[in-house]
Amino acid sequence: MNFHYPNGKRYIPKNTDAPQKKSQGKNFAYSNRGMTLEEDLNETNAYYLEQQMAVIHKKPTPVQIVHVDYPKRSAAVIKEAYFKQASTTDYNGVYKGKYIDFEAKETKFATSFPLKNFHEHQIRHMEAVLQHSGICFVIVRFTSLEEVYLLEAGHLLGFWRRMQDGGRKSITKKEVEMFGHRIPIGLHPRIDYLRIIDYLYNLS
Repeated sequence: MNFHYPNGKRYIPKNTDAPQKKSQGKNFAYSNRGMTLEEDLNETNAYYLEQQMAVIHKKPTPVQIVHVDYPKRSAAVIKEAYFKQASTTDYNGVYKGKYIDFEAKETKFATSFPLKNFHEHQIRHMEAVLQHSGICFVIVRFTSLEEVYLLEAGHLLGFWRRMQDGGRKSITKKEVEMFGHRIPIGLHPRIDYLRIIDYLYNLS
């Protein structure tokens, strides 16, 4: 099935391209189950909702279907579709009376995170959220290292401006470690990012 952005450019689904590590006995981390960051976050948000901790969901992206095949009377197969509008960020919701808005990204690189993973309209959206005092951030996973970090949008915008001013086109792993906050991978919830939010915004 082919999806296209509003400008006609073909949509390529997210993937990590990183080989999955094998279990190593007692030290095997629960994170190493072959799940994508999106799947882990969806599972985490379902846990938050079930425990009545927060209401945070992945944003649906409206599409326009332009080509459908009917191989059987009882089944339709979508062959081509277009996104009706450019997406903003992946997730939003409410936590302890605060508006939460964030993007989730994965990279197979171990020493840096390419800024090309973000789009201009996503950056503008994050700026708008911050202007209205919302809590905005990005969750980054280094798939080859199985490490997950929360990086506040304010820091991301600084790195974006550095790139626009002619600086490097990526955030180094050391910078992510310095300005971000590592999120330990658990079981329930999988990626407990709200614990970091409690710490950063004194919400506990």
